[in-house]
Amino acid sequence: MLAIFLVFGGNSLLTGQASKEKSVTTKISGPFRAKISPLQLEDKTEGTMLGRMAIFKTYEGDLAGTARGEMLTAGTAVQGSAGYVAVERVTGTLKGRKGSFALQHNGVMDRGAAQLVITVVPDSGTGELTGLKGKMAVRIEPDGNHFYDFEYTLP
Repeated sequence: MLAIFLVFGGNSLLTGQASKEKSVTTKISGPFRAKISPLQLEDKTEGTMLGRMAIFKTYEGDLAGTARGEMLTAGTAVQGSAGYVAVERVTGTLKGRKGSFALQHNGVMDRGAAQLVITVVPDSGTGELTGLKGKMAVRIEPDGNHFYDFEYTLP
């Protein structure tokens, strides 16, 4: 999958002035397990290619915790083409700092060519994760094991 990383800089969008707080970008990786379960979809039109799923994840490593969320999917009649959006709330520790934050997913498969962007929802961090900004990528190894690559900043 194509991973797109965004490093958040020190400029304030509201004032255009440089931030007084110095942020350091940290990169971590680790394994995770995911369970996806179908949920009832409101659109019951015959032949619809839409889907709705519950997400249950366990993250390990420098990001240790659990996540719960929901995913909406759209399939097509063309093999290898589909899309999904999802939001998950991660609760646990990030390099020892406790709190929670939300991740927003946008995934597209265009005839087998995949693009996935997973972004920390701005201002979603709580506890010791307040002010968290970042991007996550997902790697699925040939043996089926899942890994996250997380690039983030904290004040």
